[in-house]
Amino acid sequence: MEFKKVSPVIFDECVKVIRNSFITVANHFNLTKENAPTNPAFIEIDALNKMYEKNIDMFIVLENDVYIGFVAIEKANNEIYYMEKLAILPEYRHKGYGKKVMDFVVNYVKCKDGKKISIGTINENDILKKWYLSYGFIETETKVFKHLPFTVCFMEKKI
Repeated sequence: MEFKKVSPVIFDECVKVIRNSFITVANHFNLTKENAPTNPAFIEIDALNKMYEKNIDMFIVLENDVYIGFVAIEKANNEIYYMEKLAILPEYRHKGYGKKVMDFVVNYVKCKDGKKISIGTINENDILKKWYLSYGFIETETKVFKHLPFTVCFMEKKI
């Protein structure tokens, strides 16, 4: 398994991985481009360009030279880093890749002297929430946003 820092040259491949990874969740929760336009299942290259311009570190995950996942890590401040768009293609799930990506993010944040990793996820996605809890995240807040058809669960993990 390999992590490669993303550059604009492969944004089109990253978009495919992110969309194909998140569409299963979007379908499960009846999310559409109309009712949840910011959901990663509907991401466009423009969104990655904006992240790149904000100096958000993005990594593509490879297994045997095949793109199988993606993760973005944004420095919020000297202590907190946001983990965004952790994606593993459906055919690679439940094989330990998600944990390896989380291990990579934790080590990356440690190397930057970060103290916490913060995430937001769909509160109603019990399976994913339990997975993050089992990795040591704690729920810090849930919030309803008028423009979203689900509740957002904010979680964090101390490093």
